[in-house]
Amino acid sequence: MQEEPTAGYGIGSRRNRRIPAMTAAAKPQDAPFVHPEMAKIIAWYASLGLPDTTKILLAEARPLTNRVSTHWNWPKPDMEVVDLYVPGPTRGLKARLYRPAGATGKLPVILFLHGGGWVFCDLDTHDRLMRMLAVETGAAVLGLDYRLAPEHPFPAAHDDAMAAVAWLRSDGPSRNLDPDNVVAAGDSAGANLSMGLLVGLRDGGHKQIKGGALFYGCLAPDHETDSHKRFGSGTYNLSTERMRWFWNAWLGGNPVSPDTRAAPLLADLKGLPRLYLNAASLDPLLDDTIRLAEKLKAAGVPHKFDLYDGVIHGFMNMSRELELGRKAIADAGRGIKEIFAA
Repeated sequence: MQEEPTAGYGIGSRRNRRIPAMTAAAKPQDAPFVHPEMAKIIAWYASLGLPDTTKILLAEARPLTNRVSTHWNWPKPDMEVVDLYVPGPTRGLKARLYRPAGATGKLPVILFLHGGGWVFCDLDTHDRLMRMLAVETGAAVLGLDYRLAPEHPFPAAHDDAMAAVAWLRSDGPSRNLDPDNVVAAGDSAGANLSMGLLVGLRDGGHKQIKGGALFYGCLAPDHETDSHKRFGSGTYNLSTERMRWFWNAWLGGNPVSPDTRAAPLLADLKGLPRLYLNAASLDPLLDDTIRLAEKLKAAGVPHKFDLYDGVIHGFMNMSRELELGRKAIADAGRGIKEIFAA
C-alpha cells in the first residue's frame, strides 16, 4: 500500500487515502476494491451461516458472538496480565491490566474500551488486540468491562469510563501506571466511548487525559451518509439496519437530539486533546470518521487519520489472517506513542 508522507500530528494529516471522490466513473453501484485476504474472511463468515445477532435473544447472541471471536484471538503475545476490579458508579467493574514483557518502571496507559455496538463483546473478545497494542506501544493497557446496553443504556458505559479514569488517577501510581499519560482507545462503539470520554472530561471541568485513539468509530446516529448508502447492505458484514438497532439500544430508544457524550460527532470539538483516527474503506461508518476529521481540522485539534483500502468494519480484530489488520495495529501503536510523547 502506498502511503502519503506525514510529519507527525497536524491539522488533518491523512495517510493511506485511496478512495476517489464520487464521479460519474465511480458510481455507488460500481464494485469497490476488496483486499484478497479480506475477501476470504468475508467468505468464511458467510460459510458459518450465523443468525443476525440483533434478531435473536441476547442470552443466545452474546455467547455466540464470543465463540466466533475466539477464532481471532490466537496467537497471543506473552505478557503480564492481571484481572482486577475498578470501582464503578453502581458496582465494581471487571478490568484487565496488561504490561508488556520486560517493561519496567512507571508506564503510560491505554484505557481500552471494546467495540460491539455497546451491546456485545467483552475483555475476552478483544484480548489479542489489547495485547498487540501493548506490544506496539510499550504501554500498559487497561481493558474495561463496562456495562452493556440495552440493559444499561447511555450514560452507563460513559460513566464507567469516567470511573476508570478516576481509578487510574487514584490507584494508578501504586501499580506503576502514569496517571498523567493516559490515552483512551477503542474500536467501533469503543471509539464512540473514547471520544465521548474526552468530551465528558472537558465539559465536566475535569482534568483532561492525554488524547484518544479511535478505530472505525460510530460517532453519530446518521444513517443517510454516503458510506451507509454504499456499504450498508450487509454485504460487508456490518449493515445500516444493524447500526440502527445498536443506536436504539445505546440511546434507550430515544435517538432524537442525543447527548453529545453519546454522539460525540455532534459535539463542539474545540479544546480537545490530540487524536489518532483510522477507518476502513468498506465500512458503512466510514463517513463518521471522515466527518470527524473535517470537524477536528476546523476546530484546530491536532490529529492523524489513516484510511485502509479494501477492508471492512472490525478488520483490526482479524489481524491473525489479515496483513492490513496487523499493519493497522502497528500504525495505531505509532500514533499512540506520538500522543504519549507530546
